[in-house]
Amino acid sequence: MFEFRIIAEDEETGARAGELTTPHGVVETPVFMPVGTQATVKTLDPADLQAVGAQIILANAYHLYLRPGTDVVREAGGLHRFMGWDQAILTDSGGYQVFSLANLNRVTEDGLEFQSHLDGSRHFMSPEQNVAIQRDIGADIIMALDECVAYPAEREYAKHSHELTLRWAERALAAWREDPGEQALFGIVQGATYADLRAESAAALAGMEFPGYAIGGLAVGEPAGVMRELVDVVVGELPAGKPRYFMGQGFPEDLVGSVAQGLDMFDCVMPTRNARKGTVFTSRGRLVVKNAEYARDERPLDEGCGCYTCRNFSRSYLRHLFQAEESLAGRLATIHSLAFYLTMMRDMRRAIVEGRFPDWRRGFFEMYGQSGGSAARAGVM
Repeated sequence: MFEFRIIAEDEETGARAGELTTPHGVVETPVFMPVGTQATVKTLDPADLQAVGAQIILANAYHLYLRPGTDVVREAGGLHRFMGWDQAILTDSGGYQVFSLANLNRVTEDGLEFQSHLDGSRHFMSPEQNVAIQRDIGADIIMALDECVAYPAEREYAKHSHELTLRWAERALAAWREDPGEQALFGIVQGATYADLRAESAAALAGMEFPGYAIGGLAVGEPAGVMRELVDVVVGELPAGKPRYFMGQGFPEDLVGSVAQGLDMFDCVMPTRNARKGTVFTSRGRLVVKNAEYARDERPLDEGCGCYTCRNFSRSYLRHLFQAEESLAGRLATIHSLAFYLTMMRDMRRAIVEGRFPDWRRGFFEMYGQSGGSAARAGVM
């Protein structure tokens, strides 16, 4: 039920277009996955997600384990039925929460000890238990438990962490192979900002023959040039015929740059979180619709966008909703920003298939209107 097929590749950059077959449909790559951490993409319902063109969404095993509980999700028939979404789902293992909620967690050889941020209760999660939790949740793609270290990280700790992540990966893979069902398990490359550790991690995971691979622990504050160099190192070690997923990368310019480096899958709260706060992404860059300059602006958020929001509402109206603190503000802004991201990914894919990706990339940045620094982040300077 799981297959990845590359259908086109750009010779100049290495960007590639593929098809990822899952039990809940074919996902065309490169793809951006809206984040629905707690079985919902905030402010949107499944019909909204389908309308903007989402093919796959991301949920989080850590959060769903704590609330409502994996037994509730399993008894409801799995996450797809529970949340009314019949397309593909990927669940993150919760390794990022080791990083983001570090004061509540303790990492051991056996697994992750943590205190619930909801009620203070104590829990333990081994790599094997983490696979079982994600099996109960029922996502199409699941992730091996890993440890994401903060930036900057001392080399000694980064080495210990990446080696622990590899041992956890072996255990997770063994548990998954006992009963893979219709799920695919991805291993996660770690190693902080040390190129040799990243290479070791990627090579070791490639030798384990996971169905797919993720890059974790980047886009957490390191310089853009360092991130780009490390992605090249990792891509050089991973098998060409497997999907490559950059976890948590979110600025449009970064997605374009990473596609050019041969990466296939992305997720981030960037478009949805910023939209709820009044900043949207457009073909000409970021737009803070809450600003006073838009009080009488009757143009849509993006004159080149055909999403529901841009077809029906003005910047003036969106600003009014934010000023009045109406919940509709976040929904309409989120619809637009996700539509922008998903349209951008489809346009990139089409350019790769048609053999014009380098020209598309240059044209994107000419219109996007970002600074030279942003263009450098995408590797086009």
